[in-house]
Amino acid sequence: MPADEAGARAIQETLRARMVLDEPGPPPGTGRVTGVDVAYDDERDVVVAAAVVLDGATFEVLAETTAVGRVTFPYVPGLLAFREIPTVLAALESLPVDPGLVVCDGYGLAHPRRFGLASHLGVLTGLPAIGVAKNPFTFSYEQPGPHRGDWSPLLDGEEEVGRALRTQDGVKPVFVSVGHRVGLDNACAHTLRLARDFRQPETTRRADALCRKALREATGRVPVPAEYGDG
Repeated sequence: MPADEAGARAIQETLRARMVLDEPGPPPGTGRVTGVDVAYDDERDVVVAAAVVLDGATFEVLAETTAVGRVTFPYVPGLLAFREIPTVLAALESLPVDPGLVVCDGYGLAHPRRFGLASHLGVLTGLPAIGVAKNPFTFSYEQPGPHRGDWSPLLDGEEEVGRALRTQDGVKPVFVSVGHRVGLDNACAHTLRLARDFRQPETTRRADALCRKALREATGRVPVPAEYGDG
């Protein structure tokens, strides 16, 4: 764990060089997909991570696990991963099956230094990973069309860092970016398949519910949403 912000940024720069962005990734509807999410009790510096493995074709839950840790890094915009990574890794490592594709409630390439949680986690584990966020961070986009599957580029200037993707007719889009070993077209296809009935992917919904339940059991307090909107 880095000692300060400068150390964290240096780690991001080093690890970013190991990102693989030229692999398409596993086809949607095949293999396993794993949702990861975290919840905090900031007053007690407690973070709980959950990992839920689904069958990519049927959405059957194949395995799930949680891990409880301490928050050891301050909240700094753009460095959120350093608050979460140790506990998320602990949850993933305790799974009894291979996670397959990892879906993060956050960002990958759509990050000021192009290295959000999905990229960080993917590089450290070697697993294919994507980020599906609830908001666009600091980037700009045009509203996609009103129908499920419509999308528009998420832009930093003229650079496409992800996509605003409509997962249900008439609902707000989610913001998809690649993390590691997955292409953007495929990341969006996975997101659409996983968001079959709701705005958020089923992986995220299951992991969110599990980590909130685990935090209540660990602390007796109502969880705080983990995603601050700045990866």
